[in-house]
Amino acid sequence: MNIVDSSGWLAFFADEPNAEHFLLPLKDTASLVVPTVTIYEVFKVAIRESSENEALQAVVAMQKGTVVDLTAKLAVYASKLSLQHGLPMADSIILATAQAFDATIWTQDSDFKNISGVKYFPKK
Repeated sequence: MNIVDSSGWLAFFADEPNAEHFLLPLKDTASLVVPTVTIYEVFKVAIRESSENEALQAVVAMQKGTVVDLTAKLAVYASKLSLQHGLPMADSIILATAQAFDATIWTQDSDFKNISGVKYFPKK
């Protein structure tokens, strides 16, 4: 199982230099887990930097994976992970979801670079 965090999705949609690193997990939609917080973050950036239509198209693409809602159990676990790793809220929710699904996180977000189970690609 794989999770592409918001930075990876945004790199892919914008065809940034690191986009190639996210192609493998994004093509394998059967193994793709999508925390709802990543939909929030990607939609917010896409609508701000492009248009509502572009943002909605991004959401449609993201929903090809298995969308995972934030439950009370995940929220509590994410809070613990946030304190343990010094992560912001969204990142801790992504990490908690990844651990719940035994998924690898694919990212260019430096907050994740020293965490086990993460494929980190420095932003170019």
